[in-house]
Amino acid sequence: MRSRSSEKWPSWTLAIAKGRLFDPTVAFLKKLNMLPAHFADMGRHLSIDVPEQGLKILLLRAFDVPTYVEYGAADLGIVGSDLLMEQMKEVYEPLDLRFGQCRMVLAEPCRPSRAQPHRKRRVATKYPNVTERYFCERGLPVEMIKLYGSIELAPLLGLSDQIVDLSSTGETLSAHGLTVIDTLAVCSARLIVNRASLKLKHPFLQTQIHRIRDGIA
Repeated sequence: MRSRSSEKWPSWTLAIAKGRLFDPTVAFLKKLNMLPAHFADMGRHLSIDVPEQGLKILLLRAFDVPTYVEYGAADLGIVGSDLLMEQMKEVYEPLDLRFGQCRMVLAEPCRPSRAQPHRKRRVATKYPNVTERYFCERGLPVEMIKLYGSIELAPLLGLSDQIVDLSSTGETLSAHGLTVIDTLAVCSARLIVNRASLKLKHPFLQTQIHRIRDGIA
C-alpha cells in the first residue's frame, strides 16, 4: 500500500484572507499540516505552492475570497461569515470553523444627538446589504453610508447617527464613546467551496472537507 506522501494529489487551490482572520487561519492550517514551515515568510507573495499536496494557497483581501471561490479561481476558501452574509455569493458553505468569532452590531453614541426632522437616520457601515435588510425587516427608513475603515469615527464627526460593524470585545466601541444597541449576527470563519469544483473533484474535495472538519476544535 502506498503512503499518502507518495500518492499523486490532484491540483487544488485554497484562498485565505488577509486581515483579522489571517493568524488564526494559519494556526488552524498548520495544525492540519496543510502549510509549509516557511509560510510565515511569504513576504509580498500573493500565492505559495505546497507541491507535496498539489496545493496552491492564495492570500487575498478578505472581501475578494468569496468571489475567487464563486468563479472557480479557488476550489476552497476560508472567510468570515460576515462577508458571506453581505455578498451572498453562490458557493457551498459546508463548515463553521469556529474561530475568529465576533458579533456584527448596531451601535450609536452613548449620548446620541437629536436627529434632524424629516431626515432618515444615517448608518455608516461596510455591510450595506446586511444593514439594509436589518432595517427593512423593521420598517425603518435608513440612509446608508458605505465606509471601508475607521467606522467608529463616523458618528463622532456627525457623518452618521449609528454604525454597523464587527466587535469582538466591545472595547474599541467603548473607547470611542459608542454603545451597542443590537446584535445583527454572531460571525465566525467558514469554509466555502466552489460548486463546480465539488462536482468535478468530488471524492478528493470531500476528503479535504472531512480532514478540515476533523481539525475543528
